[in-house]
Amino acid sequence: MTTQYDPPTSRQGEAAGWGPPPPAPPRTPGAGRPRQPFVRRLWRGRAEDPRWARPALLGLLAATLLLYLCNLSASGYANSFYSAAVQAGSTSWKALFFGSLDAGNAITVDKPPASLWPMELSVRLFGLNSWAILTPEVLMGVASVAVVHAAVRRRFGPGAGLIAGAVLALTPVAALMFRFDNPDAMLALLMAVACHLVVRAVAEGRTKWLVWAGAAIGFAFLAKTLQAFLILPPLALVYAVCAPVPVKKRLGQLAAATLALVVSGGWWVAVVELWPASSRPYIGGSQHNSFLELTFGYNGLGRLNGDETGSVGGGGGAGGSGMWGETGWDRMFDSETGGQISWLLPSALVLLVAGLVATRKLGRTSATRASFLVWGGSLLMTMAVFSYMAGIFHQYYTVALAPYLAAVTGMGAALLWERRRETWASVTLAASVVAAAAWGYVLLHRTPDYLPWLRWLVLVGGLAAALGLVFAGRVSRRLALGAAAVGLVAALAGPTAYTLSTLREGHTGSIVTAGPAGASMMGGRGGGPGGGMPGRNGRNGNGGTQGRPGQQGGPGNGFPGGGGFGGGVPGQNGQNGNGGTQTRPGQQGQQGGPGNGFPGGGLAGEGGMGGAGGAGGLLNGATVSAEAEKLLEKDAAEYTWAAASVGSQNAAAYQLATGAPVMAIGGFNGTDPSPTLAQFKKYVAEGRIHYFIAGGGMGAGGGSGTASQISSWVQKTFTKMTVGSATFYDLTRETSG
Repeated sequence: MTTQYDPPTSRQGEAAGWGPPPPAPPRTPGAGRPRQPFVRRLWRGRAEDPRWARPALLGLLAATLLLYLCNLSASGYANSFYSAAVQAGSTSWKALFFGSLDAGNAITVDKPPASLWPMELSVRLFGLNSWAILTPEVLMGVASVAVVHAAVRRRFGPGAGLIAGAVLALTPVAALMFRFDNPDAMLALLMAVACHLVVRAVAEGRTKWLVWAGAAIGFAFLAKTLQAFLILPPLALVYAVCAPVPVKKRLGQLAAATLALVVSGGWWVAVVELWPASSRPYIGGSQHNSFLELTFGYNGLGRLNGDETGSVGGGGGAGGSGMWGETGWDRMFDSETGGQISWLLPSALVLLVAGLVATRKLGRTSATRASFLVWGGSLLMTMAVFSYMAGIFHQYYTVALAPYLAAVTGMGAALLWERRRETWASVTLAASVVAAAAWGYVLLHRTPDYLPWLRWLVLVGGLAAALGLVFAGRVSRRLALGAAAVGLVAALAGPTAYTLSTLREGHTGSIVTAGPAGASMMGGRGGGPGGGMPGRNGRNGNGGTQGRPGQQGGPGNGFPGGGGFGGGVPGQNGQNGNGGTQTRPGQQGQQGGPGNGFPGGGLAGEGGMGGAGGAGGLLNGATVSAEAEKLLEKDAAEYTWAAASVGSQNAAAYQLATGAPVMAIGGFNGTDPSPTLAQFKKYVAEGRIHYFIAGGGMGAGGGSGTASQISSWVQKTFTKMTVGSATFYDLTRETSG
């Protein structure tokens, strides 16, 4: 079947590979040249493509793979919360299916388990190590680059596809999250697949592409719940309006795609909801052991309005601020998020508008315009939600924008290049380069000690290239290509530098950021404390801050009953807060200012991760001593859980160190009502738990809830012992009297 491309490209564009490839001539079965060997076909690619197109693609994918694999083991277990679940799933099929944090199946992670499955299967094959956990994430990153390239190349030519793929590969937050064990890598890949398939469905009007797109979004739901549905409105609307089939058939196709989505994402949900709660793990992140509650509450509407039961705090309304930073239209450009994703965002918005203007006179069924609507609509919809969501927001969430931004950039640049002889097109193309260079200068200026010469190179190079592009339609093709190459280098220099900085360092903890130190006000990297959170006015908190090289640490977040928050960051002045000091390996931490208090008890001990009592923090696990490891490993096989501890990160650290199941009381935050005190007493009476490790997350200490009740009961009932720097209670030995 031939494909009709619109608008037709010039002969010059086709020869250069920037425009869409010409339609392949119809083939008669059995006719034509003999079939070439596979290796030759792999290297040469499609006959209608320029000879350089396929080797360039293979080079891009190989370079992406090598870059992302570089220094991969420096991140260790990355986010120990998910790595512990991977370890559990690699030893227990039940834990794999439910996404349990431990092989004893006490409680699950606070997400569906699909993103864990590739890592768990890898660990089953290659053993528990950093490479086995993170290599599947790298492969998802390479696959995402390939999908974006294929989507853009199909309609705008191999040159445009290469630009889009390179932009995605060199986006700092993409380089971070495609080397990390959070669910975002799988989500980004599946969202790119869905957009690609919807554009194909619009171009051909075939039901199968739309159904596969629905299946991709449904499976993405099993990676990160409702975030997968953010792009549903633009995708459904574009197909409903632009598909080249009658209205009745369009509606039927959309219904079939919806059914595929429900089946793809709903089968696991149905099994979990119908499974007797007494024989499955507790659903982490919920307050009533319900995945539906988790989906629509903590991971759903709570993320939008900040009302997240069991969380560490919400945010502000539109234009306001809260625990997770200020909301508003400029959130993607601020000092916390801008360096992660926004390098080419101004250019992409310019190119999106230009693409829609250039295709405004095309017919309703134009697949070229539909491409801009699908990718651009997904970009704008996701940006809007991220910008105004008042609940939990981390900068690394913005990796979801990277495929959309890359595709729009490649498509818009190619379309304007093809029309460069038209004054408006050449001027707009130049304006997009100026936007990239100017914004790159601003972002680089935010870290003035990091490659100070680079921002001037970006600015001067971008302006020079823009001047040449203004006249691109009036000079020789060689000069025009030279100006375009300089503009591309200037636009990508900043994000490439941040990406290389990201690859040089390991990243651990629950909140991580890309780029050099100081590029974001939040985040942890290396083996030190994990990232903190910007705080607001709290009370009765002990503040702690993270000192950065050459910077004064600002006020930090404090929690009653404990020391500084691991990897704290500047926050707002809290009331009655006491300053704390947080140090980082190899650096001197600065004195912290007033901190923010939260009810519920201490987090990290003094010194952040692995501090007093050996307890971990909310965002990072503990440092497990050799003595504690040896103690837990002894006779571990005789117990369902070698130990129990409040908070998932603390439990995960001990589980990963020993390989023995460790119960996470209260889930991630220590605030889930699981297990209850009565259930815990029953487990102890049955001899299923050996030790209790003091310290942990929010639920520990003097706060209310089941975690505090369990902690108090254990302290009053059982023998206390110090192992290394940690406090243990032997649940098989009660205190005398």
